[in-house]
Amino acid sequence: MTDSATEADRTARAPEHRPFATGWTVFAAIMLIAGGTMAIFEGIAGIAKDNLIVVTRHYVYSMNTTGWGWIHLILGIVIVLAGVALFSGAVWARVVGVVVAGLGMIANFLWLPYYPYWAVVLIAIDAFVIWALCAGTTRKDLTSSWEERPKS
Repeated sequence: MTDSATEADRTARAPEHRPFATGWTVFAAIMLIAGGTMAIFEGIAGIAKDNLIVVTRHYVYSMNTTGWGWIHLILGIVIVLAGVALFSGAVWARVVGVVVAGLGMIANFLWLPYYPYWAVVLIAIDAFVIWALCAGTTRKDLTSSWEERPKS
């Protein structure tokens, strides 16, 4: 087989720039925004109506529900901002997304005695986000540099 592209054509081609995220990164961004929004609502519920939250007695990690509300409100805002930043496709946004999703998982684990179902749903969303951000982009992106090498 002959290769129709010359070496000059290969070196003249600039690497592909993506102004927006694609694939699993978009999924992770949308899930971060959704999960962060739910955490914001969780925080507002903990701050405004903390007497509606049932507190389990003798739980290892006990804290005032208003304090938990503020933690979830601030963390939810940071998670939403990380989700919006993921649409840029930048590597730093992926790293920040993994970190804030991990913090969200920890916060929701500690929130289990107060809102168990909601906490489990948010833990699952954060786990999917971490998986999606660590899975990378598409298979083509990973193999494109290999395919562009000259064949002997």
